[in-house]
Amino acid sequence: MARTLAALLRLLRPHQWVKNLFVAAPLVFSRHLVDPAYVVRTLLAVLAFCALSGAVYAFNDVRDVELDRAHPKKRLRPVASSAISERAALIAAAVLAIGALAGAFVLDWLLGVYASVYLLQNVAYSLKLKQIAFLDVTLIASGFILRVLAGAAAIDVPASHWLLICTALLALFLGLGKRAHELAWAERTGQATATRAALAGYSIPVVRIALLVLAVATCAAYVAYTLDSRTVQFFGTHRLIYTAPFVLLGIVRFLFLALWWPKDESPTEAMLKDPWFLLDLAAAVATTIYVIYA
Repeated sequence: MARTLAALLRLLRPHQWVKNLFVAAPLVFSRHLVDPAYVVRTLLAVLAFCALSGAVYAFNDVRDVELDRAHPKKRLRPVASSAISERAALIAAAVLAIGALAGAFVLDWLLGVYASVYLLQNVAYSLKLKQIAFLDVTLIASGFILRVLAGAAAIDVPASHWLLICTALLALFLGLGKRAHELAWAERTGQATATRAALAGYSIPVVRIALLVLAVATCAAYVAYTLDSRTVQFFGTHRLIYTAPFVLLGIVRFLFLALWWPKDESPTEAMLKDPWFLLDLAAAVATTIYVIYA
């Protein structure tokens, strides 16, 4: 029983749920972080998206079970390794998805709508759209935007257009970084790119140029946001610009992990274990909260 529960937990990939912290971004930047009612509603929205993410991962593993078994690392996933049956994985996915959507609609109807669109988009991604180069990373980015919109709906505040722009650019950057890592890793090991069909539509030189352009655009958009007159007026300070160096350092560190140090694990997983990135992230969060709330 314990082994089955452990395999089920691995199936849901809780280490990937950190992406759902984007649901909490509107809470922080709307200056409601110290309001218990807003915090509770945001936490419930984050939990709903964690459940949806787990459901999507379970469904995707069933869908890609044969491809995963041909991959040197993915073959260890619960479904590919037969630690969990395909039927059990689909049941878990259905239970999580239904429960998450029901909870989202109870909390706020608009939150439920965004959660439903997120689920449908990810199912379409798993079934077909992830095989189309560049469309796959665009859909990943739209998933992050839906998280931010859902977080804003949960606490009934408007989503800042700057927040949406920065989120979209950062998500595209992270998505292309993952593809760059996969291409570099395949080139280094000689592993065929058949383990992800969309890779055939990418080339390392093009992806590297796109990554550098997105890195500059993301930093520029964030700096523009911190200097915008409406931002300064809303927060009552111009000091949010002090958080920009941490954004730059984090982006440079991710480029290093994606392009120049391609390990077996993806850069999005590697950065969660990288002490320098985690230190930069902690400093960025602490500085942001201090500037906004102190």
